[in-house]
Amino acid sequence: MALDSSDVSPCGCKGIRRCLICEKSKGETQPDTFKPEKKKTVHHFIYNLEQRIAECKDGEGASFPFPGVFLWEDFITEEEEKELVGHMDQDVWNPSQSGRRKQDYGPKVNFKKRKVRLASFNGLPALSQKLVLRMQQVPNLEDFQPVEQCNLDYHPQRGSAIDPHLDDSWLWGERLVTLNMLSDTVLTMSLEQGLPEQGLTGEVCVAVRLPRRCLVVLYGEARHRWKHAIHREDIQERRVCSTYRELSAEFLPAGQQVKLGAELLNIASTFKGTPV
Repeated sequence: MALDSSDVSPCGCKGIRRCLICEKSKGETQPDTFKPEKKKTVHHFIYNLEQRIAECKDGEGASFPFPGVFLWEDFITEEEEKELVGHMDQDVWNPSQSGRRKQDYGPKVNFKKRKVRLASFNGLPALSQKLVLRMQQVPNLEDFQPVEQCNLDYHPQRGSAIDPHLDDSWLWGERLVTLNMLSDTVLTMSLEQGLPEQGLTGEVCVAVRLPRRCLVVLYGEARHRWKHAIHREDIQERRVCSTYRELSAEFLPAGQQVKLGAELLNIASTFKGTPV
């Protein structure tokens, strides 16, 4: 899929992060920081959705249970996908790190200082209301109340990727919910310290296949112990995703910041939001 003039935007990379736009502008090829170093010992596994286990990629090693991933294939229809992405493309996509573009619906947060500002937050987008209601039909999502939505746009010609990371757990709660659109991709889960309990020293990577139009939920160990990433080589076509985040216990009843949490929930649930 070729980029048109509306897709050309300044590079948003900072620090060690790189994309094809900044690499070409500097006239050099930077090493792909999203790939493990060649000298490392890396054990590669593939997630088996039906059995919920990680199977050795070469078929020779032992498998192990891999809890904390729920995947709902065909969560939306082709028509819904077209409508959702069409509405996103009517709004501005802002340059982000590592060749991504983004649209944020949520409060402004300073995670280092642990401060939340509500001034520009006016709710989740209208089209997400029916999606959230559909999510709540799943037993382990029946009480899911997102207060933030982040839309991300990946494209191979920008070298889009996201490096291994753990999402914040001060403000954001137990479940990370992502809707994958426009193309299949792979979510790579990794543990740099290995799995000594499985006899695996060195880094362990588990590839979780994400079909187009699926919903994926990370919780438990997959949320708090395993880092997750999208590698550059796993973006073959344009990919758009929406990630929904809920509040942590600190912002819910009995939490120290329950008042602020209630304000966030009230604003989010209006579903009248515009990107902030």
